[in-house]
Amino acid sequence: MNPFETLRFAALGLAANKVRSGLTMLGILIGVAAVILLLAVGNGSSQAVKDSIDALGTNALTVSSGAGFGAQSTATSTKPLTVADARALADPSQAPDIKGVAPEVQTSQTALYQGTSHTVSSVIGTYPAYFEASNSKVTLGDYFSADDVLASRKVAVIGSTTAADLFGTASPIGKKIVLGGTPLTVVGELATKGSGTGFNDPDDVVIAPLPTVQNAYTGFGSLSQILVEATSADTTTQAQNEITTVLMGTHGITDPTAVDFRVGSQTTLLSTRSSTTQTFTVLLGAVAAISLLVGGIGITNIMLVTVTERTREIGIRKAIGAPKGVILSQFLAESTLLSLAGAGLGVVTALVGAHFTIAGIKPVVIPASVWGAFGIAVAIGLFFGSYPASRAASLRPIEALRHE
Repeated sequence: MNPFETLRFAALGLAANKVRSGLTMLGILIGVAAVILLLAVGNGSSQAVKDSIDALGTNALTVSSGAGFGAQSTATSTKPLTVADARALADPSQAPDIKGVAPEVQTSQTALYQGTSHTVSSVIGTYPAYFEASNSKVTLGDYFSADDVLASRKVAVIGSTTAADLFGTASPIGKKIVLGGTPLTVVGELATKGSGTGFNDPDDVVIAPLPTVQNAYTGFGSLSQILVEATSADTTTQAQNEITTVLMGTHGITDPTAVDFRVGSQTTLLSTRSSTTQTFTVLLGAVAAISLLVGGIGITNIMLVTVTERTREIGIRKAIGAPKGVILSQFLAESTLLSLAGAGLGVVTALVGAHFTIAGIKPVVIPASVWGAFGIAVAIGLFFGSYPASRAASLRPIEALRHE
């Protein structure tokens, strides 16, 4: 019997039990679609994190108080970061590879505008250098200036989410909002950055001059962090060393193991986040692979039932001279067709599903996962169908003919 005849008989055998064949293919479909989609979600999460970090600028450095995570610091006390530290870092004679310095304080407040209320997740008090260092661009209006900082003017630049919730489609420029009881005039609206990881919205922000935020909300104490911009992406290492040297001087530290601050770069953050999301993606893929394995077990179960039901047919075919290889190939072809059809439909389902946002994340399909899942599904059909096919081919004609 040629291969085409084998496939034709296999297709006829599956068509004789459409519902049962359909349910078996559904198991493979779910497994393949789950593998592709969950890996796509993991890859999409990784891409979102990378885009979010890249949006901050590749030459941005963040200085925060406290020893580095996992560091064996011998510091007996932690000195908070202050505006004086930021001024020292901005001195070109001490730090020639630093382009801009933006001290920051952060809080959250409720904003009001003509009866509309919105809780702003991030209220930032800083200097104008913050906008360039964080790669924040205005789409309407302008930034506040150094004069606004010196005069402690009550002005603010707001994110696109904040603007949409308070003003709808109207322009916010020149209008006053009441933020935590303090009136602020909106002078600019930032361009949309996107939700990044899907949990924190970088567009839900109000940025105002540092003295204004300190006077109204946080007080004139320590800073939340200092955002530093290196002169270029190639000088971030030198800038990081200069930050360490300058702050050790301002904090009176002589022992490098006793530093009470940490300097983080976007490269380090990206590496850490990428490692985390890769682990997350592997875990998702492993969970999805289990469902594909279950689909393979379903093929074994259905093919064993099929062999039992068609025992007399097998006996007749063997009695009239059908060789063992023909019987084996027919049932193996049936299991492979089931897995092929299920895998094909699973790929289509996954590619359609990838066009939708899942848990706040836009899936990014990995081409290798499509071919891999499809190939594994076909291999599963061959593997899990081999035992029922072998059992069918091994039946003795006399015993098969006696079966009722």
